Amino acid sequence: MPSVRSASIESASTERARWVEEHVRLHEPALRGYLRSQFPSLDADDVVQESYLKLLRARAACQITAVKAYFFSIARNTALTILRRRRLFSDIPVNELPDSFVLEPRPDAAEMVDSRQRIELAIEAIDRLPARCREVLKLATIEGKSTTEIAAQLRISENTVRVQLARGIKKCAHFLREEGDRP
Repeated sequence: MPSVRSASIESASTERARWVEEHVRLHEPALRGYLRSQFPSLDADDVVQESYLKLLRARAACQITAVKAYFFSIARNTALTILRRRRLFSDIPVNELPDSFVLEPRPDAAEMVDSRQRIELAIEAIDRLPARCREVLKLATIEGKSTTEIAAQLRISENTVRVQLARGIKKCAHFLREEGDRP
């Protein structure tokens, strides 16, 4: 003779099955078509099965009024999650992926702002240097001149150029460290 608990579980199971048959299963063919058209690389069976489980869990927690919309939404989110996982854990090395799978090499807005701020700080650091040191550093970094070329242009010794470069770099690094610590 079945216990009260097992009868209650059977009743709940029967009620869930009836609800699925009456409200959900009729949308399955349309859902499979949607999945095949929107996510052709995925196995629709896996997505549908996962969607059923999530739908039943959600129904146990709250009342679902728009079953079809909710079912499709769950399936779409499940498919996107699977695709995201595939992108994160691909068996194919990045250098072997097609170009269309690789992100654009352009920097995003945050990187561009950060880059501009760094350049402005570097310019400010160079502008704070003594005149000779600033001139030597600009010729070396901006114009890409060698110590020999700078020495000839400024009519100073190569050793003086090296000393001025070292001082300028040291002072700029100190300035950038100090400014980098500020909020």
